[in-house]
Amino acid sequence: MDYYRIILADDHVLLRQGLRRIVEGAVDLKIVGEAGDGLELLALMDTVVPDMVILDISMPNLPGLEATRLTKEKYPEAKVLILTMHKDVEYVSRALSAGADGYLVKEDADNELFKAIEKIRSGGRYLSPRLSEGLAEAWVSNQSGGQKLLSEREKEVLRLIVGGKSNREAADILFISVRTVERHRANIMAKLNLKNTAELIKYGIREGSF
Repeated sequence: MDYYRIILADDHVLLRQGLRRIVEGAVDLKIVGEAGDGLELLALMDTVVPDMVILDISMPNLPGLEATRLTKEKYPEAKVLILTMHKDVEYVSRALSAGADGYLVKEDADNELFKAIEKIRSGGRYLSPRLSEGLAEAWVSNQSGGQKLLSEREKEVLRLIVGGKSNREAADILFISVRTVERHRANIMAKLNLKNTAELIKYGIREGSF
């Protein structure tokens, strides 16, 4: 079997042990290494390049955000899922800017860990429900210049995208075709002068009402 290979990086040994037991409960996931800080993580990745790294922001020696940036620079194909207690939107923005593919709050981990791994594994971007719901609501209430450029339907599509929905999920919710969602998405990007979903989310964090 071809396992999806994961490295865990967190300075709490008990948490890593718990995550290992949970993750390896899935038949196609395998923990191939553990690190207690960012420096250990980078050294480990010189010998074992995983499909995904799950790491905390708060680690000694080299913090998680800097470890994320260096990991993505050296191993751009490796996915990074931030698993942290920090819910401050500034941390989310910095994590995305560093190249993280997902941000999971530890309070959501029991129910959301496998969802986060699968979404990122399939090429998507993941945000913890506690965060994505707030971002979605922020888009509704936001009255910035960029928002005023958008039609009501574009705002609906944008709210769902920022809330973590895929094009297919947004299409099902709005009872429209995926092609229509893609067209609205392209129009939103053009009107707001944004290049990708990461920029959309960062824009939401920066401009939203939190």
